[in-house]
Amino acid sequence: MNDQKLKHYPTIMGAIHLVVLYTFIQTLIDFPLALLDYYDGTDYLYNPIKKIILGVGSAVFIFYYAYRRAGVPLKELFPAKSFNVLILIPVLFFFWAAQNLIGEINIAVAKVLPPPAWFWELFNKVFESDFGIYGAALKVVIMAPVVEELIFRGVIMHGLMRNYSKFTAVFVSALMFALFHLNPWQFPATFILGIVLGILMVRTRNIYLCILGHAINNGLVLFGMKYWTELQKTSFFESNKSNQIIISLLISAVALVLIFILSRQRKVKTN
Repeated sequence: MNDQKLKHYPTIMGAIHLVVLYTFIQTLIDFPLALLDYYDGTDYLYNPIKKIILGVGSAVFIFYYAYRRAGVPLKELFPAKSFNVLILIPVLFFFWAAQNLIGEINIAVAKVLPPPAWFWELFNKVFESDFGIYGAALKVVIMAPVVEELIFRGVIMHGLMRNYSKFTAVFVSALMFALFHLNPWQFPATFILGIVLGILMVRTRNIYLCILGHAINNGLVLFGMKYWTELQKTSFFESNKSNQIIISLLISAVALVLIFILSRQRKVKTN
């Protein structure tokens, strides 16, 4: 499909440009700081004040840029129709079960493409903070879901859903979301997360539900890393792998059915 004939912003090419621009703004500052830290032994790259200023500043610029390009009211760019709050329960169970299954996929991928030591160091730094678990939660469970959902399920899906089919909108936004993290070993998890959040946006048209779903997923990851040793002593993780996989498959399947049922839009009766 020729993007030049499409009316709504962003098209697929427009969405790619937006994500590249967002990444470039952050890299423009991070790269020289990383070089400075490397040669001078400083730690400017992970300075909390710098991260807050860069995170907020770059996000505000992207939102303003996209808002001007889209030319629509904010309530249309970031829809917030009513939804059944009970849907958060199956969302929680689905992401918990999905993480167990994706963990097995990651193990298989790691056997074919072992992640280098620097990868684990960078990955762990994402969940670290100068302010302990509360700082990590602020960064991973609040800031990241808000910024990323406003971009991917807000701005990007706003254009994709109007220019293409719902399937294309969900798939492309999820693919871009996964590629945006620049992490091949995290790709299965971020792609599945993007697919589910995209489905929630299509079915409920509520950006806040997508933010909450994203926060639940990241919170589970943070919780699992924080209490990994304790969790391994529970009866579920002490059972054999086949039982864990079967239980996780059943829970994820039931949770998905409930998500589809609870995300069904109510028909408004008119006289």
